[in-house]
Amino acid sequence: MAVVLIIDDSPTELHLFQNMLEKSGFGTLVADNGEDGIRQARKALPDCILMDVVMPGMNGFQATRKLTKDPATARIPVIMVTTKDQETDKIWGMRQGAVDYIVKPVTAKDLVAKINAVMAG
Repeated sequence: MAVVLIIDDSPTELHLFQNMLEKSGFGTLVADNGEDGIRQARKALPDCILMDVVMPGMNGFQATRKLTKDPATARIPVIMVTTKDQETDKIWGMRQGAVDYIVKPVTAKDLVAKINAVMAG
């Protein structure tokens, strides 16, 4: 079973993504900030990471950059999670090492398709 680490400071978003993924057969881990997300990624080495952009403390760009520069976690694909009005954030996220992005609100079908695509290589 593939495991996805969801990093988002919104309890609602964490719960929503977790439910979508678990109903689709994924294992999930959650973190509510960038620092905890990095710790969990290093410990668990998930198959994919969903990274919120706007979080207090370490934002999603900073966390993604740290993950992609760390040899232990560099191979884990990171998908930036943005809102519709964060167009420049999508470009910036890709420059920080994210492999793709998805725009909220998202359907379970689109989320699963995106995750499967990035994990396939």
